[in-house]
Amino acid sequence: MKKGLNAKAMLSISMAIFGTLGLFTRNISVSSGELALYRAVLAAALIIVYLVVSKQKIDFKAIKGEILLLFLSGIAMGINWILLFQAYKYTTISAATLSYYFAPVIVTVVCPFLFHEKLTGKQIVCFCMSTLGLILIIGVGGAGQGGNDVLGILFGLGAAAFYATVILLNKFIKNVTGIHRTLLQFFAAIVILIPYVACTGGVHLAELDGVGWGCLLAVGLIHTGVTYCMYFSALKELKGQEAAILSYIDPLMAVVVSVALLGESMTLAQLFGGILILGFTLWNER
Repeated sequence: MKKGLNAKAMLSISMAIFGTLGLFTRNISVSSGELALYRAVLAAALIIVYLVVSKQKIDFKAIKGEILLLFLSGIAMGINWILLFQAYKYTTISAATLSYYFAPVIVTVVCPFLFHEKLTGKQIVCFCMSTLGLILIIGVGGAGQGGNDVLGILFGLGAAAFYATVILLNKFIKNVTGIHRTLLQFFAAIVILIPYVACTGGVHLAELDGVGWGCLLAVGLIHTGVTYCMYFSALKELKGQEAAILSYIDPLMAVVVSVALLGESMTLAQLFGGILILGFTLWNER
């Protein structure tokens, strides 16, 4: 009982931290690709330290048969981060996060084609209502920065598509699990992000001020390294339904940060759209 409560607390804290990601990225004056690279490098370094201290070894024999899938999922993760950071730049954190949470809906629609799963009536209803929610978020302007709301939401949807790709590829990865899988995916993301950053402007770390450096370290070490370790440690002790419900702390926290701390506006229509996406996605997962 106590173990389950501790796991719930760890997952809740990690989701709450994830929800503040947009707040920190706003203060880091580097490109989205550069930020994604630093996030992967810092998180990978911290996870390596965690694995060494906890004396966990990676089964390299198991990796051999799934190296391509790990590499592809890592690339998708890197692109997912770039698009999400771009979304934060063009629209509100709440709109970007809610559009990003369309990923489970994409997975629901694609799974019947990839895994020959039957699409139930409940799933069809959830897809239609979540799509309606997305339309409400996109269709209402005036909440973002410089009139680029739609572009930002499209970046958020792009991030959702690549996050869905990561989820789907992970379904094929059977022998490498948890934090080990994530570390290897970070390495793959680093491999692809280094040439991307080199070709799109290079490194600009010298331009960061004290606040920028602090936020960068927080994004890489806290929002990614620490939270991923907490997240996977908690998942071992929780049922899938419990984890699914607690994961919605992330978008709810993002909305609170966006509206209460940053003063970004959110219309009733957008709020209702967000409720539709999160509510029907949660119902589908239950």
